[in-house]
Amino acid sequence: MENNFDIIIVGGGIVGLATAYKLTLHHPNKKILVLEKEKEVAAHQTGHNSGVIHSGIYYKPGSYKAKNCVEGRRELVKFAKDYNIPHDICGKIIVATHESELAHMTKVYNNGIANGVEDIEIIDSKRIKEIEPYCEGISGLWVGCTGIIDYTDVAKKYVELIHSKNNGSKVLTSQKVIAFEKNADSTVVVTESAKFTGKYIISTAGLQADRITKKEGTKTDSAIVGFRGDYYDLTEKGLSKVKNLIYPVPNPKFPFLGVHFTRMIKGGTECGPNAVFVFDREGYTKTAFSLKDTVDAFTYKGTWKFFGKHWQFGLDEYRGAFSKTYFLNRLRKLIPSLQMDDIVAARCGIRAMALGPEGEMLDDFKIEKKGNAMHVINSPSPAATASLAYGNEIALMATEYFNLK
Repeated sequence: MENNFDIIIVGGGIVGLATAYKLTLHHPNKKILVLEKEKEVAAHQTGHNSGVIHSGIYYKPGSYKAKNCVEGRRELVKFAKDYNIPHDICGKIIVATHESELAHMTKVYNNGIANGVEDIEIIDSKRIKEIEPYCEGISGLWVGCTGIIDYTDVAKKYVELIHSKNNGSKVLTSQKVIAFEKNADSTVVVTESAKFTGKYIISTAGLQADRITKKEGTKTDSAIVGFRGDYYDLTEKGLSKVKNLIYPVPNPKFPFLGVHFTRMIKGGTECGPNAVFVFDREGYTKTAFSLKDTVDAFTYKGTWKFFGKHWQFGLDEYRGAFSKTYFLNRLRKLIPSLQMDDIVAARCGIRAMALGPEGEMLDDFKIEKKGNAMHVINSPSPAATASLAYGNEIALMATEYFNLK
């Protein structure tokens, strides 16, 4: 096997694969290698998210992710149409259930207008009922350009297109990176079973982003802390109570959106997620534990400062993790008629939250650069929706930083 490449990308999630795909378009003469440690691509955050095609309505106008979400969403929808990837632009509603939420709901609406999000409008309680008959709210937002898709399908299409270039670029799985050997004009990337030489290195390692960055020899003052999101599915009895997507107005005091209802492109409807700190970055059960992950989290001062700011929120989320009744009561804020036998415990996902040393949640892209390497420390939601836009931005950064010809 030929083991020499122009660029080696560590991490086969949707951002790493989109970056590789965009690099093959910008530089068809360059050989790109993507190394993924799992047996399949998109095994972690990409394959465990809710599959929503986000509109871009939430994000601060002018921010990197606001711009890239709107542009990336439009490109993603065109991509899905071009390659016959199942998707549905079904729209969603964001529902205010109390007068205290109206001011922030209006701010979200204004953000959407400023960001150029199409097909959004403020709706009244009657219109809410017309869209989602079982939902109760005093006002809301209709976001018609929101949709659903399976991002694993998207990621696999990126792989197919990378291989179709026939220029030596490839994606390899079951290749866990364990070391980097630095040479004068290249880096040898050592995996558990092979060695690959690359002139330039890009890491998009998600839940392991901080570790890969440090392993390669680049410093970062940020750290990844994992947060698990638990989901319930609507049972056959409960499915009739949700048509498409129902979201609450996000609480600006808390770092997550809150539980919501999402119809899935391959069938069923999910309810959730909550957000609880995990003791194992890649442990998809409520009792998973990794000593290394736990020690790393609790020896980073930013973790404690984050907990100090949000401890009350954290306790509330843990109650939802271990009490179906408590979780159901949160869902009833949007659909009061929901019953215990309308929901059943389902899967969970883990989000890589990048924290700064003062406990601040990094809200936008963060990339560290040194020598012949670039490391994506944080590619926050809506990374899946915006993967083509994010991938293009990273490819353009790499073109400039590495002086690619």
